[in-house]
Amino acid sequence: MFPTLLKFGPIHVYTYGFFLALAFLSAIYLGGQEAQRQGLSRTSFYDLCFYAVLGALVGSRLLYVLTELPTFAAHPLKIFALWEGGLIFHGGMVGATAAAVYYMRRHAIPWRPAFDSLAVGMPVGQALGRVGCFMAGCCYGAPSSLPWAVTFTNPESLCPVKEQLHPSQLYEALLLMGVFGILYRLRTRKRFQGQLMLTYFALAGAVRFCTEFVRNPGDYRGPIIFANMPLTQVTALVIAVVSGVLLWWFWRRAGKSGS
Repeated sequence: MFPTLLKFGPIHVYTYGFFLALAFLSAIYLGGQEAQRQGLSRTSFYDLCFYAVLGALVGSRLLYVLTELPTFAAHPLKIFALWEGGLIFHGGMVGATAAAVYYMRRHAIPWRPAFDSLAVGMPVGQALGRVGCFMAGCCYGAPSSLPWAVTFTNPESLCPVKEQLHPSQLYEALLLMGVFGILYRLRTRKRFQGQLMLTYFALAGAVRFCTEFVRNPGDYRGPIIFANMPLTQVTALVIAVVSGVLLWWFWRRAGKSGS
């Protein structure tokens, strides 16, 4: 599509990087609104977001580097070329969670309301990140003859050009906006603190698991782990199942304590 958004002489503004920045800003803004509604300090919450973003970038890039280790071993400086794409959601989730937990423990921030606030903005940020992937051509879909299949022609794209492909990135973006709608409605109806984050993990994991079925087999996603599913898909399934079980368990506990 349009891997490079703007060019000013030797300066290039990459579309993926632009949407990645927009994703973080949107997620932080929406999360800040929810944090204020729950009575948390917006200043402390924004500081928390700063460290969570750093953790997400490091974690998502590290997991991608591990899945493409031979390539990066041969070209180590490419590890820092984030504008070329190559961030894996699961690694970002782990990195962001670890950084957020560390910051909240150190600064005595109530972790359940804070995580719920983060959850409100995360699907929007993730959806915008997927739009950036689509523009760059990374995380591309499997061959398709459907009427809405897309064909990339820009030679700078990270996917095969002049082939009809599933717009898998846009499928995921649309589904994630649906997840945002569910969370936004649920935020005033939740039964227990932490419910929004568990719901986000369960739904986002399910979304990623499903969209992996229309991802291109030529786009390496780690070794095959189980039932012809690659590492990224199995990880998404584990996240969805574990989060769903925890959600159900805490939901039952909250119901019993309220009865």
